[in-house]
Amino acid sequence: ISASAMSASQDYRFEAAGAPVKSGTAVIIKVRLVHVSDSRPVPGAAITETKLDMGPEGMASMTAPTKVTAASEPGVYQIEANSPMAGNWALTLAAKIQGESETVHGAVTVAVPK
Repeated sequence: ISASAMSASQDYRFEAAGAPVKSGTAVIIKVRLVHVSDSRPVPGAAITETKLDMGPEGMASMTAPTKVTAASEPGVYQIEANSPMAGNWALTLAAKIQGESETVHGAVTVAVPK
């Protein structure tokens, strides 16, 4: 990994923006992408990759389909997941940020309700 790739990923982080919410058969997960130095939200990033798995529960092979949907707040990104069961899930993300040459990667653990 190049130094610039490390710096881009260290300059930004993903964090949960509230608890996941059930919506029919789907779960809506909101994450905020923030600039680490000032904790400001980063609007306009393109989420290029999402993966949801039950790694935190010791079942990393259990995954759930995800799709990125529109969120109303700047710097908040909404992921819709068809998760089959309640528990702690790891949401791994990758994003392209305007002005950064490297993709930013991160993960958050979310508690999916019953």
